Amino acid sequence: MFHLKSPQMLQMLEKSLMKNLPESLKVYGTVFHMNQGNPFKLKALVDKWPDFNTVVVCPRAQAMADDLDHYTNTYQIFSKDPKTCQEFLGRSDVINWKQHLQIQSTQSSLDEVIQSLASAKLVKVKKTQCILYMMPKTVKKLVPFLLDAQNLCPESEAPQVINQKMFKLSSLGISHAALVNKLWHFGGNERSQRFIERCIQTFPSFCLLGPEETPVSWALMDYTGEMRMGATMPEYQGQGLISYVLYIQTQTLEKRGFPVYNHTDKANKSMQKISHKLHHVTMPCDWNQWNCVPL
Repeated sequence: MFHLKSPQMLQMLEKSLMKNLPESLKVYGTVFHMNQGNPFKLKALVDKWPDFNTVVVCPRAQAMADDLDHYTNTYQIFSKDPKTCQEFLGRSDVINWKQHLQIQSTQSSLDEVIQSLASAKLVKVKKTQCILYMMPKTVKKLVPFLLDAQNLCPESEAPQVINQKMFKLSSLGISHAALVNKLWHFGGNERSQRFIERCIQTFPSFCLLGPEETPVSWALMDYTGEMRMGATMPEYQGQGLISYVLYIQTQTLEKRGFPVYNHTDKANKSMQKISHKLHHVTMPCDWNQWNCVPL
């Protein structure tokens, strides 16, 4: 096991992961932002170097002090050959299987290995699989062959105009974390709120303020570079507000040179419709999350 600490190694890792897109997207996005200052203080572990097979990115051990905090105890994984990574992922100095944790990957083929390890480690697993989207300019830059293959538009389409007298574009503050937490599908508890607060403090966030000068629609970014936690207050839904927020967020992040992507639940047809209208590109791989709890 090798801990990649030097900037040169992490830059080499980023370039190598780029060659394995889109299946490496979650890890690639994370390492990209590690190379932009590593604001979440993450570490990258590989089974061997430089010709690695498997890479795991996670917080440093001291950050994972709460055994019940799976929002912090999160592992991003990519493997060139999932069939051969079980021994590496089973190591206690790579993944602490005694904690409540979650594994995220844009590689469905890891499922068999994770389920096998969970069984051996006496861990209960809940898997979530969602549709993975990449924004058109990011596709054009990183995986242009997907645009060519699907004959897709290389630009995001501007959404409908909103009432700019009623709604004002802004960013979120820490005081808004409770509101975001309340509507986040994966949130609703104290630990998720701390995670949201950290994302708001660290990365760009976007919102529309309503007549009361409080957020009515918003979207954040997490440490993997993914656009996440987007929502609109129920009383303001159906007015195209989240489309507008996502469009502005995409434009802003693309100007910064960030890879821009997100996921949507397979049952969330309204969000899928919005993604289609904004020309988000459906990836051939999925967004996967495995929530693991020791028995």
